[in-house]
Amino acid sequence: MSTTDAPVFYYDFNSPYAYLAATRVDEVLPGPVRWQPIAFAFVLVARQRTPWSMHDDTRGPGVADCERRASAYGLPPMRWPPGWPVESHSITPLRAALVADEHGLLRQFSRAAFARNFVSGEGLTRPEDVLAVSAEAGLAEADVRDGVQSPRIKEALKAATDEAIELGIYGVPTVAVGAELFWGDDQLEAAAAAAGAP
Repeated sequence: MSTTDAPVFYYDFNSPYAYLAATRVDEVLPGPVRWQPIAFAFVLVARQRTPWSMHDDTRGPGVADCERRASAYGLPPMRWPPGWPVESHSITPLRAALVADEHGLLRQFSRAAFARNFVSGEGLTRPEDVLAVSAEAGLAEADVRDGVQSPRIKEALKAATDEAIELGIYGVPTVAVGAELFWGDDQLEAAAAAAGAP
């Protein structure tokens, strides 16, 4: 399977289910997977909806479900970033992820960013948070500082998000296998089957 035909993993660092999926997606799906960060807040606006994390009656059960899954996957206990979900969202780490992609370090950056949000619980909203993750991934500070302000990077994130919306993505994480969309950490196995896993 060529990289152009590979399944695409759409995610945002503020999603705990995307964090959970990111720990498994490369192992569950056959062959190469293309990772694609998108700005989930704009997906929500386009779909005119609010997620489970913003409703008092579903936030607690959702958090408990994420923590159960992390335990079942053998992951560290989950911690939650300050002000999650509203105050913990930032577009800057998503732009920094695209800078990392230009340097061949997208997975390294993304895994470190997810860990800062949901393992250490330190969050990603401050510049020093993004720079700490960037350093962990092996990115030069100057490249990140310049890149996150670059019109090229800003437009690339907007284009990726717009493309996801046009594709029909409703939430994150989503894996696209051709025209089929599989939304949710619990849909990775179904995505793998669609991608031809034995």
